[in-house]
Formats: sequence, structure tokens, C-alpha cells
Amino acid sequence: MKAVICKAYGPPESLVVEEHEPLQAGAGQVVVSVKACGVNFPDTLIIQGKYQFKPPLPFSPGSEIAGIVKEVGPGVASVKVGDPVIVFTGHGGFAEEVVAEASQLIPMPPQVDFPLAASFVLAYGTSHYALKGRAQLQPGETLLVLGAAGGVGLAAVELGKAMGARVIAAASSADKLDICRQYGADEVINYTSEDLRERIKTLTNGEGVDVVYDPVGGAYAEPALRGMAWGGRYLVVGFTTGEIPRIPLNLTLLKGCSIVGVFWGSFTAREPQRNQEYLSELFAWLQAGKVKPLISAKYPLERAPEALRDMMERKVKGKVVLVAEP
Repeated sequence: MKAVICKAYGPPESLVVEEHEPLQAGAGQVVVSVKACGVNFPDTLIIQGKYQFKPPLPFSPGSEIAGIVKEVGPGVASVKVGDPVIVFTGHGGFAEEVVAEASQLIPMPPQVDFPLAASFVLAYGTSHYALKGRAQLQPGETLLVLGAAGGVGLAAVELGKAMGARVIAAASSADKLDICRQYGADEVINYTSEDLRERIKTLTNGEGVDVVYDPVGGAYAEPALRGMAWGGRYLVVGFTTGEIPRIPLNLTLLKGCSIVGVFWGSFTAREPQRNQEYLSELFAWLQAGKVKPLISAKYPLERAPEALRDMMERKVKGKVVLVAEP
């Protein structure tokens, strides 16, 4: 069994590919043959020891997995060998096999291939929970998405349109903004060449945006918050710039707006029934063609460091995936 291993915290180039003994399922567990594993920004943090969860060394990164059940352990009746499944494990996915609790498995929807299945749930689950559960986005409202060409950002653009919002996409280059338009953005902002706050003001006739979706943080947070409408909701999703902004709280008073945290992983654990309802809606939209992730690149397992480096340098558009067979 081949796996990408992090033996010491460091950059992607410090990862090694090794052969290991095949995995075995314990009580309540299954072994999944990994067919595809999504590459996500937290993977770049966990290998550097900068993520909130630190698995014991050595470990394999990768949490968003699609594959086939290879073995079931004692007491498992919910799945059988050969079932196609999606599973989130926290780590371990950059490998040919992974062990997971049977309770963690999500049946793969019909007519969905493995790369698509390994690219969908985390990005769209996060963005759907943010927009529906935390912001309560309403038809006709204006949504600003920062980092709009990334995995969760592009999902937010697409879902915002599906929910009836007017969507303004902000990203760092013209080619990224072109993709945002293809995924439904009504207006775009290049925040490397345009003044974000002034452009928001122009596009909203001075009224501001109702919801900000921010997976980026850093220097863009305050001007986005200053560009909010009365009663707006600012969604804190992540900090891909690496900088956690310090926000003047008087802005929330002046605008009557809210700063709302979005932690999808904790939500899935704390509210599993509501999470299942949200996933059912998302899978229905996926199967109906209402939403579809952009997979911009597929890498074999051996090129995992390259995929992670591209993620760190913000070269990725949509999602990239490691696949068992390139």
C-alpha cells in the first residue's frame, strides 16, 4: 500500500512516498481503497504543524476521499465490500488505502465519478452551510465572494446564484475572474488592480453588500466590511493569505452588521441531522446539474507535493485532486 507521508513538519517538498503494509479494519471500521482525494488548503497547513488539529507524526495528509469499500470490520452492517463511498478522515487520504469509522461514510450519489465525489462535499458543504445556515441568504440580496476562484469561493459563487442572490466575485487575476463569470458571477472585482471598497460602492450604488463570504482574510477583510449594507452578515470562513485580520469593531455598530463564524467541520459533528438535510439538498442539485465543481487538475499520488505547492501559491482554480490512476 503506497502512501504520501509527512515525517516532520515542513513544506510540501519534505513529503515522501513510501510502501506500507495493507490496512486492516477494526470493530466498527472499514478499509476504503482510495480512488480520488481532494486537495484542500488545510492540507497545506497540517503538514507544517499550523492547523488546529495536529495528528501524531508520521502521518499522511488528505481528508476528502472517494473510493470503494475494500474490507469491513466486525459489527459493520451499514456498508458492504464494493460500495462506492465518500469519507472525511481528517488525515490519511493521500494514500492507496484509508481506515475510517463506518459512521463517517457517505454513499456516493449515482452517476458521480470518483474525482467529482472527492471535490464536492467539503467545498460545497462549507459554502452551503455558510450561505444558508449562517447568513440566511435571501433571493435578491447581494453577495460578495472574496477568493472567488478557489474551491470554496467558486462553490459560494455558484450556490449564491442558485439561491437567487446577485453575486459579486472578487479575485486576483483576470483569468480567475473569467471563471467566476462562467460560474454565474454577475459582477467581478480584481482586488489587485482595483480599490475593493470603492468598487463595492460603485457596483451597489452606495448601498453596500448584504453578505460577504471571506475565506481569504488579510488586507481584504476591512474594506469588504466597510462595504457592507445595513444589517449585513460577514462570513469568516478562513485565512488563505495566512494573516488573521484585526477588525475595528465600531464598524459593526455603525452598520448594524454581524460577523459570523463558519466552521463546517464542527457543524457536521454537532448537528449531524441538519448536515444530512443540507447534503441531501446539495446532492439533488448536483444530480440535476444545478451545480458542478470545477476540477482544474488531476495529479497522481507521487505528485502530491506539487499539488500542495500550487495550493499554497494560490495557483489553483476550483479544485485539484489526487487520483489513483492519472
